[in-house]
Amino acid sequence: MNKTSFETNHNSTIMPLNNTKHLLVSAYMDQRVKDFDIRIIGIFRRDSIQPLHCFFCCTGYLSKTTPATILQHPDNFGFPFVTTDVMCQIPQNCNATHVTLLTTPDKESPSTDQWLPIRNKDTVGQKEENMQFDFTVCISNLFGDYNNVLQFAQTLEMYKLLGVNRVVIYNTSCGPELNRLLQSYSDEGFVEMVPWPIDKHLNPSRGWLHSEHGGDLHYFGQLTTLNECIYRSMERSRYVLLNDIDEIIMPYQHDDLMSLMNTLQNQHPNVGVFLIENHIFPKKHFEPSGRFHLPQWNGVPGINILEHIYRRTPILENATRFHSMFVGSFMSVALQGSLTLEQLNVDKRLWDFQENLIPNGTKC
Repeated sequence: MNKTSFETNHNSTIMPLNNTKHLLVSAYMDQRVKDFDIRIIGIFRRDSIQPLHCFFCCTGYLSKTTPATILQHPDNFGFPFVTTDVMCQIPQNCNATHVTLLTTPDKESPSTDQWLPIRNKDTVGQKEENMQFDFTVCISNLFGDYNNVLQFAQTLEMYKLLGVNRVVIYNTSCGPELNRLLQSYSDEGFVEMVPWPIDKHLNPSRGWLHSEHGGDLHYFGQLTTLNECIYRSMERSRYVLLNDIDEIIMPYQHDDLMSLMNTLQNQHPNVGVFLIENHIFPKKHFEPSGRFHLPQWNGVPGINILEHIYRRTPILENATRFHSMFVGSFMSVALQGSLTLEQLNVDKRLWDFQENLIPNGTKC
């Protein structure tokens, strides 16, 4: 093992684990659970769980193994593969830099591509005021050559106006125009693109339920990527927002997310997670005046979210107070069947940001 091989593996996001049917994704320092130091995020085949052992590269030597604790996430939706956390304890006097898993406690000789760098080592316990970002948005998987360029450009610019500092995107595949757009945002440091070649290892499902959609893993590994993004961001960002690519978390009584969260944290000082109500804006209904059908966006693939002001009232299975926030989704998902305009609510909140949103959104 040498420094170069570790650096190469650092850029790999999915790693098959030798002698198993499992995949490893990343490893993070996490000492919040008693008697454990490391959390390895993986994707395990549920019918092939076996005892595993944590093996560390310490500074200058290889450690003895320690037993691994395997924690399957409860939501598998019937798929054979499930998001899994593996908890490890670092041996005494080991300044661990990398970790891998073995199927036997003996010191096998893992190949150089079997090691995961341990992330967050230098930032564990960092004070909020010293964090790099205030807000990070985690967007799970891009796949199927997704190419909704206009909506995504508007969404990213909207998040900038709301005070978001970083957007993390897990990319399996996207269209050429969207790829160019994301590269420009990546170059300026606003977007962090994480390669997600899950289709090279499994047959990922495009749906959420195995009995209906088939495949090996729920929705291209959505739960895995969102969990990975939480740990990737938790030591560098005060708040982490989880949403789909076609959603915007929008405050209504505040001008930006920080003002909203300051109010909420004062009202609920012991709350660490806020649930957000979801509203759908059907894409088939357009604002009638056409005032935002702008010539500079002609020919740009995708949906112009400023043209869609009619939203559905959500069906609440469990009433949850949502603190004057909602996720505005612009997909035509028929949660309530086909509704007429009279059955929809007019919502022009996005228009409050038009002065900055329109010129900033022209980069697409």
